[in-house]
Amino acid sequence: MHAKVGDGLEIDSAEVGTPPRKGTILEVRGEPGHEHYQVRWQDGHESVFFPSSTAHVIHPSERSGGSGHATA
Repeated sequence: MHAKVGDGLEIDSAEVGTPPRKGTILEVRGEPGHEHYQVRWQDGHESVFFPSSTAHVIHPSERSGGSGHATA
């Protein structure tokens, strides 16, 4: 997963009917290829996120009507 500060993050839910979790990347940490991210989630709290296969980066241009999102 390649993301930068200001990109959105969307995590697919493992439960049917539960909406995805969304946040904004505040900081990129770690070495290239092993990045993890400080994220502010929609509910206002912050945490460090280690990417998984259910994570998708949403670049700012895609939030304003682009072609979708990039996958991890």
